[in-house]
Amino acid sequence: MGFLNGRMTFTRFRVGGPSPLPFSEETLALLESHKIGKHSPADPADGVSTGWAGGGHVLDVTFDYAKNFINDALHAAIRIDVDKVPGSLLRAYTQIEIDARAALNPSGTATRAQKQEAKEAAKARAEAEAADGRFRRRNHYPILWDAREEVLYVGSNSSTVVERATALFRETFDRPLEPITAGSLAVGEHESIAESDRVVAKLGEGSLNLYGGDSGDQLSTVAWAEKAPNMLDHLGNEFLVWLWHQLQNESDTIPLADGSDVAVMVAKTLTLDCPRGETGRDSLTDDSPTRLPEAFRALQSGKLPRKAGLILVRHGAQYEMTIQAESLAVSGAQLPKPEERLEPYEAKCARVDGLRHFAQTLDLLFDAYRSRKTSQNWAEEVGRIKKWIIAA
Repeated sequence: MGFLNGRMTFTRFRVGGPSPLPFSEETLALLESHKIGKHSPADPADGVSTGWAGGGHVLDVTFDYAKNFINDALHAAIRIDVDKVPGSLLRAYTQIEIDARAALNPSGTATRAQKQEAKEAAKARAEAEAADGRFRRRNHYPILWDAREEVLYVGSNSSTVVERATALFRETFDRPLEPITAGSLAVGEHESIAESDRVVAKLGEGSLNLYGGDSGDQLSTVAWAEKAPNMLDHLGNEFLVWLWHQLQNESDTIPLADGSDVAVMVAKTLTLDCPRGETGRDSLTDDSPTRLPEAFRALQSGKLPRKAGLILVRHGAQYEMTIQAESLAVSGAQLPKPEERLEPYEAKCARVDGLRHFAQTLDLLFDAYRSRKTSQNWAEEVGRIKKWIIAA
């Protein structure tokens, strides 16, 4: 499974409510009561059923304390089963039924009523065969509820999978979930409503289109802003432009709020998109895609970075991944391997700790941008970025 070995892909959520620690048998009972096959029958509209799975493999539907509770985190999976008769088979059954009825007519042609009967008979035959699960497609996606950090990781970037997983989580554990996106991290958690309002107002300042077009255009008018979970998620696009400028003009090492530093490299992939939805998308692949002339031409033409491959190094640990700008969803993340051989359970604990450190590093890097964005010197930084783009 992705969270315990190999590369990982995830979308994150902040989990509300009281701490579930220490996890107990009651949590296992909740998983058991909502597991696949017991939770709910397939939806007649689409033939989809969802429920919890054990997390070991697609047919693992068992839960136990030693397997599913690791280092103050709950590891399991959501399984999504789809019962759908192949269209080619249904068409074949329908034609067989039509031919049988047509043979009874002197004309050799089935009537309209007979064709309708044939369709219904074919559907009934297919549904009867599907009852034993022969057409069922099973998929499972890992989830990790880090109770220590109050974060839920859903092992997918698919909106459909994420929606089903979060709905199942809420129903099972009766807890609110807040997407961890560029907008939610930009606002952060503040001591008072007044302070929060001040930060939001500051985040709105200097959001003029830095990347071409009319000077009065607002970054918040990007085509994808309307569908974003948070009204400030477009700041993720600005974050990647700021990072691009920082790495090429100041330093590839960025100081963080906790006193540590992170070395950053944009690597392997970069996707830029037109904020007006007019001139299309550029997807670039290179060891250092921001160094490509076509990358800068896309930036100068007004396109914004939507996705970037990053390499981060902090406290001696190197992380590679691709990040989506607005949602901060991660795909293909690679964590460093332990330097020494560990027992299986210790290796899983180390993996969870590595994920925590990786997520903290990513959030601190975004916070470095946020701190500059809300400082008194942001207007000057905007000017430098504009000059950099125009002069290049």
